[in-house]
Amino acid sequence: MYFQFSTLLYATGGDDMAKRIFERIEKKYIVPKSKYEELMQEIKKHMKLDDYGKHTISNIYFDTDNFYLIRHSLEKPLYKEKLRLRAYGVPSDKSEVFIEIKKKYQHVVYKRRIALKLNEARAYLYNNISPEKLKKEQIFKEIEYMKHNLDLEPKVYIAYDRLAYYGIDDAEFRITFDTNIVARDHNLDITKRQCNIELLGKDFYIMEVKINMAMPLWLCHILSKLNIYQSSFSKYGEYYKSTIYKNINIASKRKIEVSRCAAVSV
Repeated sequence: MYFQFSTLLYATGGDDMAKRIFERIEKKYIVPKSKYEELMQEIKKHMKLDDYGKHTISNIYFDTDNFYLIRHSLEKPLYKEKLRLRAYGVPSDKSEVFIEIKKKYQHVVYKRRIALKLNEARAYLYNNISPEKLKKEQIFKEIEYMKHNLDLEPKVYIAYDRLAYYGIDDAEFRITFDTNIVARDHNLDITKRQCNIELLGKDFYIMEVKINMAMPLWLCHILSKLNIYQSSFSKYGEYYKSTIYKNINIASKRKIEVSRCAAVSV
């Protein structure tokens, strides 16, 4: 395990898409549609929808051959990390995309990323052709170390639609709502949206509260009033539990049944 932080400062302002380095606390909640409208009435008193409106976020998650990163993450350790390719919207070869390391240590999220054209990102992630313009950058060195030290490979495509709000009085305070969360583990092309795995029912939203310090009292009050409680929902984790882990359990049960049958026949 390794744990690296550089002394680079992160960008200011409310535009998450433009940033390269984040450091903040993130809290997740599963919000049923039956409570969404009342919650939004309160949120809109204190926050504004960002300039992108409703938009699609597409990701390719990278992991080891035996899914070490997500298995370790689901154990809820003190420190965990992920590597992913992220695009806003459905990209073309010349679209700007991001290669991101997301780390979590003692409940604080650290996200570090580099921006590349999609064809450059593919060349690096799939064919090990490093972008010359980024070789000396600290963030790229961290990505390079993680990718090669753990021998990471593409594992799953996950996409969802997002609404993002920022605080009227504090643009760094953000709340996002994710819906239509879908995945596939074949044809891992980030330019394709078609998926065969639904990770959350259509009657629910994943709300993420992104804060630098304490949560505003008005938000605490409305969440308490609506009985909306913090959850540990992970999109990649949900994919792993509902597909890979489930299949492993099925295979294990079949092996046990075969062994029992063999023992009885003897």
